Amino acid sequence: FFFKKFGFVKLHLTFINMSISSFQAFAETQSLRNFVHFGRKLVCVGRNFKAHAEELGNAVPSTPLLFLKPTSSFITEPSDIIIPRSLQEVHHEVELAIVISKPASFISIEDAPSVIGGYALALDLTARDIQSAAKKKGYPWSEAKGYDTFCPISDFVEPEKIDHAHTRVWCTVNGEMKQNGNTNNMIFQIPELISHISTIFRLERGDVILTGTPEGVGPLKVGDVIKAGMAVCDVDGNAGDDVVTMEFKCSQHES
Repeated sequence: FFFKKFGFVKLHLTFINMSISSFQAFAETQSLRNFVHFGRKLVCVGRNFKAHAEELGNAVPSTPLLFLKPTSSFITEPSDIIIPRSLQEVHHEVELAIVISKPASFISIEDAPSVIGGYALALDLTARDIQSAAKKKGYPWSEAKGYDTFCPISDFVEPEKIDHAHTRVWCTVNGEMKQNGNTNNMIFQIPELISHISTIFRLERGDVILTGTPEGVGPLKVGDVIKAGMAVCDVDGNAGDDVVTMEFKCSQHES
């Protein structure tokens, strides 16, 4: 009776702890440059720029709004963004990504920068028609965020090359500027985001946090070419040369 009531739970927890320990040991052997291949979580922050929340008619959050994307949505150059035939409206959202360097739970805002292993530039693609319909019904909208190829991401960027409080992120579609924002306009700054997220999800080496998108989100269609970049800004908001850029073509499967 005791084992039936408590033994299975203890055995299950033992396997979980073994799994966590095994992953930690494995992750420590991996270069953060390969985060796309071994990171286990992709945590995203919604409505972290006031102007973006307002452009979609959403309330500005009082605490960070979190959602998840599957890591299977990652693509890197020279892959194409694949827009499923079933979708009516896919939007681009350019964002600064944080790559986590070591495990963190309930980390303070002051200590949060110590777990930043580096950065990347990311596009959080969203099936806006699916998301809007789900929100109206009060349903979750994982489907809208989770399609394969819906998180194009750049190469790893060393931490010393980015000032996360003053970084310009931008994107163009077919050569036309669509988004052009500065992280100093975030509602919740990076250390606060990391601290808050670590109270909910245990952060691990290789995990990625997408920190929110500025205003200017808009549609992508088959044949479009989207280019994005990020650069460090001075205190007056003047951006230097891009630290990283990336470019993707939007295509569609034949069937």
